[in-house]
Amino acid sequence: MTPEQLKTKISSGLLSFPVTHFREDGSLELDSYQSHVEWLARFDAAALFAAGGTGEFFSMSPAEVGSVVKAAKEAAGDVPIISGCGYGTELAKDIAARAEKAGADGLLLLPNYLITGPQEGLYRHVKAVCASTGLGVMVYNRDNSVLGVETLKRLVDECPNLIGFKDGTGKVDLVREITATLGDRLCYVGGMPTHELYAEALYGAGVTTYSSAVFNFVPDLALRFFNALRGGDRKTVQTILEDFFFPFAKIRDRQAGYAVSAIKAGVGIAGFKPGPVRPPLTDLSEEEVEMLRTLVEKVSVS
Repeated sequence: MTPEQLKTKISSGLLSFPVTHFREDGSLELDSYQSHVEWLARFDAAALFAAGGTGEFFSMSPAEVGSVVKAAKEAAGDVPIISGCGYGTELAKDIAARAEKAGADGLLLLPNYLITGPQEGLYRHVKAVCASTGLGVMVYNRDNSVLGVETLKRLVDECPNLIGFKDGTGKVDLVREITATLGDRLCYVGGMPTHELYAEALYGAGVTTYSSAVFNFVPDLALRFFNALRGGDRKTVQTILEDFFFPFAKIRDRQAGYAVSAIKAGVGIAGFKPGPVRPPLTDLSEEEVEMLRTLVEKVSVS
């Protein structure tokens, strides 16, 4: 898949990040992971992100990222697989090479590690990663890596394989300036934690698709919400927010890191065995898992 083909595909529908499955000792459990990815690929997702943020990229080695991407490609059929990528420039280039070798269709460049660099430094970082690979690259504006409009314009002019922009800041003014300035040169993806809570506001700013974490365990509901949003069905959007996403957010907000842990618990409720999260995250308590189970059962019969 060429970068331009990937850009078109990403723009066409909902995206999601399968959780990475681990054994109790923390090692990869790829058989269970592939069963989950195969199940998700039966639903109408435009692409899946292997070893992304919800997939605990931040706790994985470069070799593990390559293994997870390879496993996802084998299980996903025709659904494109986009690999997580990040850390410092040299590590990011190494991960990009491993992902490309494993068969990834594209890369999501997550924020660089630890340090907040100036715009010139961020420009050099993104450009170096783009130049190191033939894959299409999406940048993720979040935390200590927030590209400004002028920086993105430079990168778009100089990196033909830079195809996408994902926002995790929620800064509608910045996002709108970027979408207005760069137009159809990039695809625009929402990446706030539980993005459905922000989807209406950012859709109006030109972010026409997003990655849904809950697609991991309630894919039908995630797609119903996405289609209602795109179709202008505000009544359905409101109903699903009230019935599921607002209560889910209350569970998610009970502990730092639960934006990932609650999704992994949901995958277990859906009948898979994703195993525990890796440190520094912690799993939901038994009581919290039951709260989530009750919520899932409620929306499943509604």
